[in-house]
Amino acid sequence: MSEARRPVVLRGGTVLTLDAAHTVLTDADVLVVDDRIAAVGAQLDVPAGTEEIDARGGIVMPGMIDTHRHLWQTAMRGYGADWTLTQYFVWYYLEHGRAFRPEDVYAGNLLGAIEAVDAGVTTTVDWSHGLQTAQHADAAVDALQAVPGRFVLAYGNIQDAPANWTTSAEFREFVGRRMSGDRDLLGFQLAFDVTGDPAFPEKPAFEVARELGVPVTTHAGVWGATNDDGIRLMHDHGFMTPETVYVHAATLSADSYHRIAATGGSVSVSTESEQSAGQGYPPTWALRSHGIPVSLSMDTTVWWSGDLFSAMRSTLGADRSREHLEAHAKGETVTHAALRAEQVVDWATRGGAAALGRGDLGSLEVGKKADVVLLRNERSPVMFPVLHPYGHVAFQAQRGDVEAVIVDGRVVKRDHRLVGIDLAAARRTVESTVEHLRSTLGEDAWTAGMNPEVPETKVLDNPYTYTDYRSAATHEVR
Repeated sequence: MSEARRPVVLRGGTVLTLDAAHTVLTDADVLVVDDRIAAVGAQLDVPAGTEEIDARGGIVMPGMIDTHRHLWQTAMRGYGADWTLTQYFVWYYLEHGRAFRPEDVYAGNLLGAIEAVDAGVTTTVDWSHGLQTAQHADAAVDALQAVPGRFVLAYGNIQDAPANWTTSAEFREFVGRRMSGDRDLLGFQLAFDVTGDPAFPEKPAFEVARELGVPVTTHAGVWGATNDDGIRLMHDHGFMTPETVYVHAATLSADSYHRIAATGGSVSVSTESEQSAGQGYPPTWALRSHGIPVSLSMDTTVWWSGDLFSAMRSTLGADRSREHLEAHAKGETVTHAALRAEQVVDWATRGGAAALGRGDLGSLEVGKKADVVLLRNERSPVMFPVLHPYGHVAFQAQRGDVEAVIVDGRVVKRDHRLVGIDLAAARRTVESTVEHLRSTLGEDAWTAGMNPEVPETKVLDNPYTYTDYRSAATHEVR
């Protein structure tokens, strides 16, 4: 039995199984044999030679699942901190996205994939819409396969119409060469958006997805970009399926939500993105009322963090804020929050598995795939006491508290350190990409892109402003 796949047992932790009943076990063990969960319970007997990981005082949970992240943009981490969607679209779609070479897509994917695994995200959908050529696509896949995580390549190309690139000989050749094998560790989707043009020019792309038997993931309900017309066209032509993932879905009408619910689709909510970039108010409050399944995602580290702890925290905040705001508008008070921490932890794990059609992921149950995360940090004052495990995951834990990660039965992070990852090499690769982009754009364009103009803010006139408030105060005392 090889060292890489020897049995592993996590001993004595608080186990969030995320099974259908959301069973929580205390002082419990999780045994992994080969690529599966072999047993969950107290004081388990284990095979000889089993590696033991001390989980006492920690939380053991399923690996988290991000259903929408543009990994190719990771090399530009933080560059667009002050962007809105306007700057994002101009930079990537219209002006500088074409400057990315295959090696730049590789750099972003490599760093983003490493970052995801390090933060306990064991499955990431790479919403890879920078694949201008098959060489770019090869680079994306090469990077994903260099990192010991579970990924889904959502193939896209924002520089060409979906009807063109999905029907090209180059795309077909790539699919046959790179995506025709086992899709356990590397899944496949098509990623494109529906403009709402009555001619429905995206129809050929949907037909290709149907022919290949792969799901479509699409940015839907994005203010100023995609709307109810796109949902209606998809529905009227029979392309809304249970496998379809609608990203954001933040500015849709009740009619569109009903169509999504009726056809069994799910929504990937990127709360940090929606709050900041302007797609629309994070829609979990509406999705819950329509019975639409939810998963969580981080979108892009050009702006935001790359971990689902931030996603869970911001989603709870946005949903509850909306609930309070609407109640206050009616003169009412919310006394019991409708969305609970337990639910967003479910969305970050089980919800992601359901969105990807992976019933073998998302929970710690016997026979499921062994994607496991241990949250424990003996050097942190934040990781004790663990009184409310779901609340601790959603509001207290951070990426630095991820002590161990197991993907497909292999330990890929142990004692807070990644196993077999050359971070220095990833850094050099990313530095090369940044140097290429800066030199290609020129320093003025690079600086301007990072610093969009600040709109003028006018301070309102204040009727209580005194000409000399000190004199007024003195006069009042007399």
